[in-house]
Amino acid sequence: MDSYRQEKVQKFEEFVDRRLKPDLTRAIAERSDLRKNIENLEKNSVTSLRTLVNLGSEVYMQADVPDTQHIFVDIGLGFHVEFTWSEALKFISQREDKIARQIDEYTRLIASIKAQIKLVCEGICELLQLPAETSVQEAIF
Repeated sequence: MDSYRQEKVQKFEEFVDRRLKPDLTRAIAERSDLRKNIENLEKNSVTSLRTLVNLGSEVYMQADVPDTQHIFVDIGLGFHVEFTWSEALKFISQREDKIARQIDEYTRLIASIKAQIKLVCEGICELLQLPAETSVQEAIF
């Protein structure tokens, strides 16, 4: 039972370290880049632009965007949603908050499981020492 919990804690820690934290870092970097781009478009009142689009495998192609009032944002799993600039900024903030909450949730879960493991281990140590202490005390009295 103890090794099972230890394994579970280790899996949660690995999940947080290998998946959630890099996801958060990548999402914040991508979203902040997107946020900066949107803010620049708004600030400069850009209505059309020429850009490079990643076609995959780091192959790029030039593209003309005749209307920049709506943009497509990758929301995950290969899906893209058309947003206005303000909707995109709101989505970015919500997404960052969600990822941060997930990390906090897993961190609390890991701490709780670690505390339970420590409690169980201390209980086992006490139980293992009780018969030895009892026999020693009985021998003295």
